[in-house]
Amino acid sequence: MALHRYRFRAMAAENEVHVHEPSADRAAAWASRAMAEVARIEAKYSRYRPDSVVSRINAAAGGAFVEVDAETLELLRYAGACHAQSGGLFDATSGVLRRAWHFDSPRVPAREELEPLLALVDWHAVEIEGSRVRLGKPGMELDFGGFGKEYAVDRAARVLAESGARSALVNLAGDLAVVGAQPDGSPWRVGVRHPRKAGMALASIPVSSGAVATSGDYERFVEVDGVRHCHILDPRTGLSARGFQSVTVHAPSCLVAGSATTVAMLKGREEGLEWLGALGLPYLAVLGDGAIVNRFEGTGNPA
Repeated sequence: MALHRYRFRAMAAENEVHVHEPSADRAAAWASRAMAEVARIEAKYSRYRPDSVVSRINAAAGGAFVEVDAETLELLRYAGACHAQSGGLFDATSGVLRRAWHFDSPRVPAREELEPLLALVDWHAVEIEGSRVRLGKPGMELDFGGFGKEYAVDRAARVLAESGARSALVNLAGDLAVVGAQPDGSPWRVGVRHPRKAGMALASIPVSSGAVATSGDYERFVEVDGVRHCHILDPRTGLSARGFQSVTVHAPSCLVAGSATTVAMLKGREEGLEWLGALGLPYLAVLGDGAIVNRFEGTGNPA
Protein backbone atom coordinates (compact mmCIF):
# COMPACT_ATOMS: atom_id res chain seq x y z
CA MET A 1 0.00 0.00 0.00
CA ALA A 2 1.40 3.38 -1.01
CA LEU A 3 2.26 6.08 1.51
CA HIS A 4 1.27 9.54 0.31
CA ARG A 5 2.84 12.62 1.97
CA TYR A 6 1.45 16.13 1.84
CA ARG A 7 3.12 19.26 3.20
CA PHE A 8 1.28 22.46 3.96
CA ARG A 9 1.71 25.65 5.93
CA ALA A 10 -0.70 26.73 8.66
CA MET A 11 -0.50 28.30 12.10
CA ALA A 12 2.87 29.87 11.21
CA ALA A 13 4.48 26.44 10.82
CA GLU A 14 5.32 23.71 8.31
CA ASN A 15 3.03 20.70 8.68
CA GLU A 16 2.41 17.27 7.19
CA VAL A 17 -0.32 14.74 6.49
CA HIS A 18 0.69 11.14 5.72
CA VAL A 19 -1.86 8.66 4.34
CA HIS A 20 -1.51 4.97 3.47
CA GLU A 21 -3.97 4.33 0.64
CA PRO A 22 -3.82 2.48 -2.74
CA SER A 23 -5.69 5.28 -4.53
CA ALA A 24 -3.67 8.48 -4.91
CA ASP A 25 -6.83 10.42 -5.74
CA ARG A 26 -8.60 9.23 -2.60
CA ALA A 27 -5.56 9.96 -0.43
CA ALA A 28 -5.29 13.47 -1.87
CA ALA A 29 -8.98 14.14 -1.28
CA TRP A 30 -8.76 12.95 2.33
CA ALA A 31 -5.63 15.01 3.00
CA SER A 32 -7.26 18.06 1.44
CA ARG A 33 -10.18 17.76 3.85
CA ALA A 34 -7.83 17.43 6.82
CA MET A 35 -5.83 20.49 5.76
CA ALA A 36 -9.04 22.46 5.24
CA GLU A 37 -10.10 21.60 8.78
CA VAL A 38 -6.82 22.97 10.15
CA ALA A 39 -7.35 26.16 8.14
CA ARG A 40 -10.91 26.45 9.48
CA ILE A 41 -9.77 26.22 13.09
CA GLU A 42 -6.96 28.71 12.55
CA ALA A 43 -9.34 31.22 10.99
CA LYS A 44 -11.90 30.74 13.75
CA TYR A 45 -9.61 30.99 16.77
CA SER A 46 -6.47 32.91 15.80
CA ARG A 47 -5.92 36.00 17.92
CA TYR A 48 -4.17 37.55 14.90
CA ARG A 49 -7.35 37.62 12.80
CA PRO A 50 -9.70 40.48 13.65
CA ASP A 51 -12.76 38.50 12.51
CA SER A 52 -12.02 35.39 14.61
CA VAL A 53 -14.22 34.33 17.53
CA VAL A 54 -11.37 34.98 19.94
CA SER A 55 -10.79 38.48 18.58
CA ARG A 56 -14.49 39.31 18.87
CA ILE A 57 -14.56 38.19 22.51
CA ASN A 58 -11.37 40.13 23.29
CA ALA A 59 -12.63 43.28 21.60
CA ALA A 60 -15.65 43.27 23.91
CA ALA A 61 -13.63 42.72 27.12
CA GLY A 62 -15.18 44.59 30.02
CA GLY A 63 -18.33 45.17 28.01
CA ALA A 64 -21.11 43.11 26.52
CA PHE A 65 -21.48 39.35 26.26
CA VAL A 66 -20.57 37.74 22.93
CA GLU A 67 -22.66 34.92 21.45
CA VAL A 68 -20.57 31.83 20.56
CA ASP A 69 -21.25 28.39 19.14
CA ALA A 70 -21.13 24.95 20.78
CA GLU A 71 -17.60 24.18 19.59
CA THR A 72 -16.23 27.34 21.19
CA LEU A 73 -18.10 26.68 24.43
CA GLU A 74 -16.64 23.18 24.58
CA LEU A 75 -13.11 24.53 24.18
CA LEU A 76 -13.74 27.12 26.88
CA ARG A 77 -15.01 24.40 29.21
CA TYR A 78 -11.86 22.42 28.49
CA ALA A 79 -9.70 25.45 29.28
CA GLY A 80 -11.62 25.86 32.55
CA ALA A 81 -11.05 22.22 33.47
CA CYS A 82 -7.32 22.59 32.77
CA HIS A 83 -7.20 25.72 34.92
CA ALA A 84 -8.81 23.87 37.83
CA GLN A 85 -6.72 20.71 37.51
CA SER A 86 -3.45 22.63 37.20
CA GLY A 87 -4.06 24.84 40.22
CA GLY A 88 -4.37 27.88 37.97
CA LEU A 89 -1.15 27.35 36.02
CA PHE A 90 -2.97 26.65 32.75
CA ASP A 91 -4.72 29.96 32.16
CA ALA A 92 -6.17 30.85 28.76
CA THR A 93 -6.14 34.54 29.71
CA SER A 94 -2.35 34.65 30.19
CA GLY A 95 -1.66 35.57 26.58
CA VAL A 96 -1.62 39.25 27.55
CA LEU A 97 1.87 38.65 28.97
CA ARG A 98 3.22 38.57 25.42
CA ARG A 99 2.77 42.36 25.37
CA ALA A 100 5.82 42.57 27.63
CA TRP A 101 7.82 39.69 26.15
CA HIS A 102 9.51 40.07 22.77
CA PHE A 103 11.56 37.04 21.85
CA ASP A 104 13.35 38.84 19.04
CA SER A 105 15.33 40.95 21.52
CA PRO A 106 17.43 39.71 24.48
CA ARG A 107 15.73 41.31 27.45
CA VAL A 108 13.56 40.28 30.39
CA PRO A 109 10.60 42.55 31.15
CA ALA A 110 10.87 44.57 34.33
CA ARG A 111 8.47 43.95 37.18
CA GLU A 112 6.78 47.28 36.47
CA GLU A 113 5.95 46.08 32.95
CA LEU A 114 4.53 42.77 34.11
CA GLU A 115 2.40 43.89 37.05
CA PRO A 116 -0.40 45.63 35.10
CA LEU A 117 -0.57 42.64 32.75
CA LEU A 118 -0.69 40.13 35.59
CA ALA A 119 -3.76 41.95 36.87
CA LEU A 120 -5.49 40.97 33.60
CA VAL A 121 -4.62 37.27 33.91
CA ASP A 122 -7.74 35.96 35.59
CA TRP A 123 -9.64 32.93 34.35
CA HIS A 124 -12.25 33.50 37.05
CA ALA A 125 -13.23 36.73 35.25
CA VAL A 126 -14.30 34.73 32.19
CA GLU A 127 -18.10 34.70 32.44
CA ILE A 128 -20.16 32.10 30.58
CA GLU A 129 -23.95 32.35 30.51
CA GLY A 130 -25.63 29.82 28.26
CA SER A 131 -24.09 30.38 24.83
CA ARG A 132 -22.66 33.80 25.70
CA VAL A 133 -19.16 34.68 26.87
CA ARG A 134 -17.81 37.82 28.48
CA LEU A 135 -14.41 38.90 29.76
CA GLY A 136 -15.03 40.81 32.96
CA LYS A 137 -12.08 43.20 32.83
CA PRO A 138 -11.27 45.76 30.12
CA GLY A 139 -8.00 44.79 28.45
CA MET A 140 -8.34 41.07 29.18
CA GLU A 141 -7.69 38.60 26.37
CA LEU A 142 -8.47 35.00 25.63
CA ASP A 143 -5.66 33.16 23.87
CA PHE A 144 -6.20 29.67 22.46
CA GLY A 145 -2.49 29.39 21.63
CA GLY A 146 -1.99 26.91 24.46
CA PHE A 147 -4.35 24.35 22.97
CA GLY A 148 -5.65 25.52 19.58
CA LYS A 149 -3.00 23.73 17.52
CA GLU A 150 -3.50 20.51 19.47
CA TYR A 151 -7.25 20.72 18.92
CA ALA A 152 -6.60 21.19 15.21
CA VAL A 153 -4.45 18.03 15.18
CA ASP A 154 -7.28 16.02 16.73
CA ARG A 155 -9.89 17.45 14.38
CA ALA A 156 -7.76 16.81 11.28
CA ALA A 157 -7.16 13.21 12.38
CA ARG A 158 -10.90 12.74 12.93
CA VAL A 159 -11.66 14.13 9.47
CA LEU A 160 -9.22 11.60 7.97
CA ALA A 161 -10.84 8.73 9.87
CA GLU A 162 -14.36 9.83 8.95
CA SER A 163 -13.31 10.12 5.30
CA GLY A 164 -12.18 6.50 5.27
CA ALA A 165 -8.49 6.55 6.18
CA ARG A 166 -7.35 3.57 8.25
CA SER A 167 -3.65 4.39 8.47
CA ALA A 168 -2.69 8.07 8.57
CA LEU A 169 -0.79 10.67 10.54
CA VAL A 170 -1.25 14.42 11.08
CA ASN A 171 1.77 16.43 12.20
CA LEU A 172 1.41 20.11 13.04
CA ALA A 173 4.85 21.46 13.90
CA GLY A 174 5.78 18.37 15.91
CA ASP A 175 2.45 17.77 17.65
CA LEU A 176 0.73 14.82 16.01
CA ALA A 177 -2.03 12.24 16.02
CA VAL A 178 -2.29 8.92 14.20
CA VAL A 179 -5.24 7.09 12.67
CA GLY A 180 -4.46 3.42 13.20
CA ALA A 181 -1.16 1.58 12.92
CA GLN A 182 0.70 1.16 9.66
CA PRO A 183 -0.79 -1.32 7.13
CA ASP A 184 1.46 -4.19 8.27
CA GLY A 185 0.37 -3.67 11.88
CA SER A 186 3.60 -2.00 12.97
CA PRO A 187 3.47 1.32 14.86
CA TRP A 188 4.43 4.65 13.41
CA ARG A 189 7.89 5.72 14.61
CA VAL A 190 7.83 9.24 15.99
CA GLY A 191 11.10 11.05 16.53
CA VAL A 192 11.42 13.33 19.55
CA ARG A 193 13.57 16.38 18.84
CA HIS A 194 16.66 16.96 20.95
CA PRO A 195 16.09 20.29 22.74
CA ARG A 196 19.73 21.36 22.47
CA LYS A 197 21.09 19.63 19.34
CA ALA A 198 19.49 20.89 16.15
CA GLY A 199 18.55 18.18 13.68
CA MET A 200 19.09 15.36 16.17
CA ALA A 201 16.40 13.01 17.48
CA LEU A 202 16.45 12.33 21.19
CA ALA A 203 14.36 9.16 20.94
CA SER A 204 12.09 7.21 18.62
CA ILE A 205 8.62 6.49 20.00
CA PRO A 206 6.31 3.75 18.67
CA VAL A 207 2.76 5.06 18.24
CA SER A 208 -0.21 3.01 16.99
CA SER A 209 -3.01 5.15 18.37
CA GLY A 210 -3.64 8.48 20.05
CA ALA A 211 -1.38 11.50 19.90
CA VAL A 212 1.98 12.88 20.93
CA ALA A 213 2.78 16.47 21.91
CA THR A 214 5.92 18.23 23.08
CA SER A 215 6.52 21.48 24.95
CA GLY A 216 10.01 22.89 25.27
CA ASP A 217 12.19 25.91 25.85
CA TYR A 218 13.92 25.75 22.46
CA GLU A 219 11.54 27.27 19.91
CA ARG A 220 10.90 30.80 21.13
CA PHE A 221 13.33 32.06 23.73
CA VAL A 222 15.91 34.67 24.60
CA GLU A 223 19.11 34.26 26.55
CA VAL A 224 20.04 37.00 29.00
CA ASP A 225 23.20 36.75 31.09
CA GLY A 226 23.48 33.07 30.25
CA VAL A 227 19.91 32.25 31.33
CA ARG A 228 17.34 30.96 28.85
CA HIS A 229 13.85 32.50 29.01
CA CYS A 230 11.23 30.68 26.92
CA HIS A 231 7.72 31.56 25.72
CA ILE A 232 5.98 29.32 28.29
CA LEU A 233 5.11 31.91 30.93
CA ASP A 234 3.96 31.42 34.51
CA PRO A 235 0.62 33.26 34.94
CA ARG A 236 1.47 33.95 38.59
CA THR A 237 4.75 35.76 37.95
CA GLY A 238 4.85 36.53 34.24
CA LEU A 239 8.26 34.87 34.09
CA SER A 240 9.49 31.94 32.05
CA ALA A 241 8.96 28.31 33.06
CA ARG A 242 11.96 26.63 34.67
CA GLY A 243 13.13 23.09 35.30
CA PHE A 244 12.67 21.34 31.95
CA GLN A 245 14.24 21.63 28.52
CA SER A 246 11.34 19.68 27.03
CA VAL A 247 8.46 17.38 27.91
CA THR A 248 6.83 14.89 25.52
CA VAL A 249 3.58 13.04 26.34
CA HIS A 250 1.59 10.32 24.57
CA ALA A 251 -2.16 10.55 25.27
CA PRO A 252 -5.46 9.51 23.71
CA SER A 253 -5.79 13.00 22.17
CA CYS A 254 -3.35 15.74 21.21
CA LEU A 255 -5.42 18.18 23.26
CA VAL A 256 -4.72 16.19 26.43
CA ALA A 257 -1.09 15.50 25.52
CA GLY A 258 -0.36 19.17 24.85
CA SER A 259 -2.06 20.38 28.02
CA ALA A 260 -0.12 17.83 30.08
CA THR A 261 3.23 18.95 28.68
CA THR A 262 2.47 22.64 29.23
CA VAL A 263 1.35 22.14 32.83
CA ALA A 264 4.42 20.01 33.57
CA MET A 265 6.70 22.73 32.18
CA LEU A 266 4.98 25.34 34.34
CA LYS A 267 5.11 23.24 37.49
CA GLY A 268 8.87 22.87 37.22
CA ARG A 269 11.12 19.87 37.76
CA GLU A 270 9.93 18.25 40.99
CA GLU A 271 6.22 19.08 40.85
CA GLY A 272 6.19 18.55 37.11
CA LEU A 273 7.53 15.02 37.38
CA GLU A 274 5.00 14.26 40.12
CA TRP A 275 2.24 15.63 37.90
CA LEU A 276 3.32 13.50 34.95
CA GLY A 277 3.59 10.41 37.13
CA ALA A 278 0.11 10.96 38.56
CA LEU A 279 -1.39 11.28 35.07
CA GLY A 280 -0.20 7.78 34.24
CA LEU A 281 0.59 8.70 30.63
CA PRO A 282 3.82 7.71 28.86
CA TYR A 283 6.25 10.62 28.82
CA LEU A 284 9.82 11.62 28.12
CA ALA A 285 11.25 14.63 29.97
CA VAL A 286 14.56 16.40 29.52
CA LEU A 287 15.38 18.18 32.76
CA GLY A 288 17.00 21.58 32.96
CA ASP A 289 20.43 20.02 33.48
CA GLY A 290 20.02 17.72 30.48
CA ALA A 291 19.17 14.56 32.43
CA ILE A 292 16.51 12.39 30.75
CA VAL A 293 13.51 10.71 32.37
CA ASN A 294 12.03 8.21 29.89
CA ARG A 295 8.71 6.62 30.78
CA PHE A 296 7.84 5.16 27.38
CA GLU A 297 7.53 1.40 27.05
CA GLY A 298 9.63 0.00 24.23
CA THR A 299 11.08 3.37 23.26
CA GLY A 300 14.34 3.54 21.41
CA ASN A 301 17.29 4.59 23.54
CA PRO A 302 17.77 8.36 23.76
CA ALA A 303 20.52 9.64 21.49
